[in-house]
Parts: sequence; structure tokens; C-alpha cells
Amino acid sequence: MIEIEFPVLDVKLVDIEKVVANDYNPNKVAPPEMELLKHSIEEDGYTQPIVTYYDKKRDIYVVVDGFHRYRCAKEYFNLKQIPIVTINKDLQNRMASTIRHNRARGTHQVIDMSNIVLMLTQNGWNEGEIAKHLGMELDEVIRLKQITGLKEIFADHEFSKSWEEFEFSQKDRSKENRKKM
Repeated sequence: MIEIEFPVLDVKLVDIEKVVANDYNPNKVAPPEMELLKHSIEEDGYTQPIVTYYDKKRDIYVVVDGFHRYRCAKEYFNLKQIPIVTINKDLQNRMASTIRHNRARGTHQVIDMSNIVLMLTQNGWNEGEIAKHLGMELDEVIRLKQITGLKEIFADHEFSKSWEEFEFSQKDRSKENRKKM
């Protein structure tokens, strides 16, 4: 049985100045949806805390999910404090968490998603791990890898031998044709 954690049971209000955006979130919200989020918060308040990671060295909370709720608090409502929960995960798993939260709700920008795949690959995750943790199909991961540049991102990818087999069979045919002449 899987053990489920409940960070939602440890919501706390923190000084908004101690909260910062992450530098990898590929989720974008169009102006009409941002206005809708603002209106939703005005009507219903903050119904969901902002998911963060606490960086002890810098004594700050880094947004994992809820960047646009954070932005509303800061830009529209000038709040001094915001509700947060924290998760304690390494960078790759925080990135995966951000993507899972976003994908469960909506769409992503393809270029930004491909950069996430590149960073996860550079940090040691293979295609299967990326697919599993980001909720993608393997072919989607491969397509995103193709966008960022083929050489470095496919360095450890095992390709089929079909091209070599094709070339070999063509050489055999050429030899046979020459013999027939």
C-alpha cells in the first residue's frame, strides 16, 4: 500500500516577501484567465494554499505550485502574508511535482516543457523516469527532447539498428547486381 502524505494539513501564513517564484515553471496564464483567477480569489478567497519548498540556506519558500495565486496576492491584492504548505523534495522531484500539478489542470508551453525535459535529462533522469514522473507517454518525452536539440539530449539514447541494416542490405544488393552484369 502506498503511504500518502498530507502537507495540506500544515497550512501556515508566511510573509509574502519570504516567497519567491521558481525559475522553471512552464505554465502560462492568458490575461482573461488571470482576471478570472483574480475574480475567483475576490469572490471565494484563497481556497488552496501555495505549494512551496523551504530553502533553509536562504530562508525562503520557493513556489512549486500556485505561482499565479502568489502573483495575485502580490500584484493585485498587496497581501502581506499568504497561505502555504511545504513539500521536502529535491529539485528534480519539485520540477516533476510542478508539472504534475499543472498538467492535471491544463496545458503547457511546448518549448518550456522541452526545457524541463532537457534539465531532467541533464540531472540524470532517463526517458522512462521522466515519462513516469511527469505523467507523459514515452513518445511525448522523445518529441520534447527533439525540440531542445538532438545531440546532447539523445547522447544516452539507444537507437535501433534499422538504418545500419538498411545500408548493409543495399550493399549486398549492389554486389548481387554487379555479379549479374
